[in-house]
Amino acid sequence: MRDKRIAIGVGILILFLNAALFASLLAPNDPFELQLKEGLAPPSAAHLLGQDKLGRDLLSRLLYGARISLIVGMTTVVLSLSIGALVGALAGFFGGWVDELLMRLVDVFLAFPGILLAIALAAILGPSLRNVVIALAAMGWVGYARLVRGQILVVRETDYVSAARALGAGSLRIILRHLFPNIAAPLLIEATFGIAGAIVTEASLSFLGLGVAPPTPSWGAMLSDGRSFLLLAPHLTAVPGLAILFVVLGLNLLGEALRDRMDVRSR
Repeated sequence: MRDKRIAIGVGILILFLNAALFASLLAPNDPFELQLKEGLAPPSAAHLLGQDKLGRDLLSRLLYGARISLIVGMTTVVLSLSIGALVGALAGFFGGWVDELLMRLVDVFLAFPGILLAIALAAILGPSLRNVVIALAAMGWVGYARLVRGQILVVRETDYVSAARALGAGSLRIILRHLFPNIAAPLLIEATFGIAGAIVTEASLSFLGLGVAPPTPSWGAMLSDGRSFLLLAPHLTAVPGLAILFVVLGLNLLGEALRDRMDVRSR
């Protein structure tokens, strides 16, 4: 079962990455080209997934929208992980007042529902790709901080860390050379779930008009555009909705399988 989950997850992820990276080659039409007379057209030979209310090709916009999801997912996780790892490592390694201060900061952010914090920041900063990443990173780093702190507390008293201290290694060297490599596996697993969460949240923000600015293709914006025509042209919402579903499903399957394997090896 675990191997099947990994195979399915990796397969979906490969399709997603290819769609995002080679959108300009795979897209059959210009995603910005307007054909107003063909608005809401159903799937056809010329437009395999149909056309939106402005006559734009849905398949082309879906492929280009995958780029937005990939950029947001990867950039958000890298930024969140960097901030969270730094805060968590400092808190876990030094302990004492440093730990107390940084964990109180984490508690402040945890006091606000993450999605509401992201919505508030995106509304204040305005719709753009950069602002979406900032909003998502602001809500995402605390989870990595708590994870890293917990892992550091476990490994900081091990023999190899004590030996490194005895040999005169500095705190930064110990953290980077001895602690981080030993907590990389749980961070990788958490990052997998983080990418899926970032994709869903970006789609939610774009659905509310707080994501990337139009006419940039975004899966969430495509859902928002199609909701008014749900009965007349259901393909407008079905296409981006299924794309989000399968990508998030693939990432979650991969993350769960990796987590189960790590749990088995740690027993």
